[in-house]
Amino acid sequence: MAIWLDLIVARAGSDDPAVVTESGVWSGRDLVAHAASAVDFLDAIDAPRGTPIVALLTCTATAFALTIAGAGTDRALAPLGPRLTVSELAPCVGPLDAKVIVAESQFAELGEALAQRAGLRLEILPDLKPSTNEFVVEVGPEHTAAILHTSGTTGVPKAVRYTQGRLVHRVRVNSALVGLGPGTVFASASPFHHIAGLGTFFVALGSGAAMMPMPRFDVDTYRGLSSAGVTHALIVPTMIEVLLAADALSSPGLKVLQYGASPIHPDTLARAIKALPGVKFVNLFGQTEGSPVTGLTMHDHEVVAATKPHILASVGRPVPGVEMLIDSPDEHGVGEVWAKAEHFFRPDADGWLRTGDLGRVDEDGYLYLSGRKGDKIIRGGENVYPIEVETVLARHPAIAEACVFGLSDRVYGETVNAALVAPVGLTTRPTDDELRTFARSQLGGFKVPTSWEWVAELPRNAGGKVLRRQIISQRTKLQDVETS
Repeated sequence: MAIWLDLIVARAGSDDPAVVTESGVWSGRDLVAHAASAVDFLDAIDAPRGTPIVALLTCTATAFALTIAGAGTDRALAPLGPRLTVSELAPCVGPLDAKVIVAESQFAELGEALAQRAGLRLEILPDLKPSTNEFVVEVGPEHTAAILHTSGTTGVPKAVRYTQGRLVHRVRVNSALVGLGPGTVFASASPFHHIAGLGTFFVALGSGAAMMPMPRFDVDTYRGLSSAGVTHALIVPTMIEVLLAADALSSPGLKVLQYGASPIHPDTLARAIKALPGVKFVNLFGQTEGSPVTGLTMHDHEVVAATKPHILASVGRPVPGVEMLIDSPDEHGVGEVWAKAEHFFRPDADGWLRTGDLGRVDEDGYLYLSGRKGDKIIRGGENVYPIEVETVLARHPAIAEACVFGLSDRVYGETVNAALVAPVGLTTRPTDDELRTFARSQLGGFKVPTSWEWVAELPRNAGGKVLRRQIISQRTKLQDVETS
């Protein structure tokens, strides 16, 4: 059985670009030589084989080399979000049985505090120079290449082990959907510890493409994609909004734009497509435990959407190799999304990945998400799915973002509530009655929010996902105070 590192070692003699940075280009030969240097570093700090390495890193070429070194010597990296606090990180570190934390110098203070809390040793990652030593692979298909953690929106983040054999399947599936391969250059604006960051690094380098690391996202960095020869990029909807506002979304040389991680406003997608004539769009839906599950392909965005524009509100159809079903659908066809595939990393014992996402499938096989399983609101015995309401509210010109959530109620069990963010520059907000009228024109009365609150921004985790449960917790505490 093939392993992911075979795909990397195959590039050891290549002069073709593998990593493109502001300071220069690493060929395939350079990348493997830097990975060999990273092995020397891990040996020098006495990082034991067979144990993971906690990492506080940004998306850099050196981080790529360290990842390959760890994957090849049974010392898988477990990158964590360096913008989080020690209290948030410690519950992730405990179950890993790690001995060492490796951090970039800018995270030394956080790394030291975390090391003291978890009883680990901190080592600072140096600027690695290429080594003349041979890079020797010591692992097989069932060995872990890296450990990523889920976003933790429903509790403590779960560790997901990316095994070498299953990574090969993921490379094949994702690269075919996005069109990655030799001669292409991929850039992801997602953090290194995120599936859209490190996860796409595995796909890009495994496919033969070059990878452009983006340690940070801002308008100027994105504008630099063109000079770096980037052909494929992945950004989240919030970033698309920022770039559109700055008239900076267009990037000469860009061929494919992949978006995802959170719902996109239909107007935002329409404006993005208009701003990028000739660029192909792809949206892949999945999660850290397994991705992609479904996809809106280039063909969907171009051809199918011309006659069925509503499909752009979906997350597409199951990608090749995925078996999908809707478990226990209600009268509207909404149930939990289950999926099975060889490129999933944490299925249950029966092979099914129970995603925790609720959705329905239309007659053409397109999946429409309704929210997370725990987010469903039951008002007076009626099921209300937040994403359905949020999608309607997002069509209002005075609403840039909406988060719909349930609060306990003595009469109805739960009520429907909305937190709203206004577009930048909006001076006059609609009244509650105007919002109710707008929502009622497209939703059943029981789905219309009973309370409306304008906020400066919605709380998000490091991956950009809205923390619905944090909003509920805050409002519940306020509700308790008001009734006491």
